[in-house]
Amino acid sequence: MHRLSFGIKLLYGSGDWGISSIGMMRSIFYALYLTDVVGLEPRLASFGALAGIVWDAINDPLIGLLSDRLRTRWGRRRPFLLWFAIPFGLSFVILWSAPNWESQAALLTYVTLSFMISDTLTTLVAVPYLSLTPELTRDYDERTSLASYRTVFQLLAAMTVAVAAPMIVDAVIESGGSQQQGFMLAGAVFGGLGAIPLFLVGWFVRERSTPEQQESMSFRESLRVAWNNIPFRYAAGIYMFNWSAVDMVAVTFPFFLLYWIAGGDLLAKIRFLGVDLALESAFFGVLMLTCILFVPFWLWFARTRNKREAYILGMTAWVVVQGMIFTIQPGEIPHLLWIAALAGIGVSAAYVIPDSILPDVIEWDELRTRKRQEGIYYGIRTLIRKLTGALVIFVTLQLLGWSGYVSPPLDAVQFDQSDSALHMIRLLVSPIGMLILTGTILLAWFYPLSREKYARVQKLLTQRRSK
Repeated sequence: MHRLSFGIKLLYGSGDWGISSIGMMRSIFYALYLTDVVGLEPRLASFGALAGIVWDAINDPLIGLLSDRLRTRWGRRRPFLLWFAIPFGLSFVILWSAPNWESQAALLTYVTLSFMISDTLTTLVAVPYLSLTPELTRDYDERTSLASYRTVFQLLAAMTVAVAAPMIVDAVIESGGSQQQGFMLAGAVFGGLGAIPLFLVGWFVRERSTPEQQESMSFRESLRVAWNNIPFRYAAGIYMFNWSAVDMVAVTFPFFLLYWIAGGDLLAKIRFLGVDLALESAFFGVLMLTCILFVPFWLWFARTRNKREAYILGMTAWVVVQGMIFTIQPGEIPHLLWIAALAGIGVSAAYVIPDSILPDVIEWDELRTRKRQEGIYYGIRTLIRKLTGALVIFVTLQLLGWSGYVSPPLDAVQFDQSDSALHMIRLLVSPIGMLILTGTILLAWFYPLSREKYARVQKLLTQRRSK
């Protein structure tokens, strides 16, 4: 059994800071940015996300396959991190740099191209980075431990973005700048901070290699084999529903906080722990802090029982809390923050468990095919992750547009939405989220690869490799 040092786990986990901070800022603020800052009509803005869905379907699996086949003296995955970490950080500024044009069509074209550039560079670092996971250790529990280090950095990044990004935007506005300039500065800060750990992972972390890793398949054959991997079908379904639920909270809650809780006060702040914070900062800060605190609990529970039971327990708890969200009334800030803390318990399981399942599925594939295809599997994983975010943005903006949501004037400080728009916002944050979470529980219940089955897979692989 290969044990990883604390230093390697810490360094590898830090790489997720950049991917998660950029992903979280896009999840929480991008839809609101397109409508309330750029000024795009919601249904029109949704087509920028739709174009990203099509582009994702092309680039993610291809880059995954490319990272499987790349042969350099630095290995297969590390060159991507060394070459693209810095451009990846710079692309995040472009994402938030929409010009002040009058034409809706021109703005849509600009934000779509910006999205595609940022998305491509994210794929070029995310897929190779994640593909290192099964190459660093083959142990069932060690992979859960490795995933937990990534999860801590994911959640720290998410909490930092949720708290600091609105503060950066507000500071720019208070100094005489615009919201647009505030988002660009936040993009520059988090893009720069996100690029550094990924570059360091590429420089210091070493891959492990096996003879099976040197074999390759065609792109079409790789996709066919992945689809025929039954545990992977369940894992992919869990991943899709899991992150759809997370993204539904991230995308819809800024609208919920702004127009339902704050009653349309666009500059609303609350006094929290002696600091004046935007509602988004307080809500997501409490939620993410709880997530971090519960990571050790889910790690312990998965080791004591198994990953499937830990995940079902976490998602069940989250479903209950998601239903409670519908009871929150305008101005009920203490109730809101208690709900945020309770929601963080289930969201923590959503961050920890799914990523620790996927490496086990890859080992199952190796036993069947005698080939290792981390890149193609993590390419599909990254595709699913980004598709859920883009789809949630697309569906949310479409539903908001049809409900009568209206973008406020750029200089407005108070703006009220219609009753139909407010009702749609409440449906998105609670009942629809509960429905998605129920799908994760059903898929996890029937997930076929238990701890005992995985142990048999490892035993058979060890026997084969020793021949």
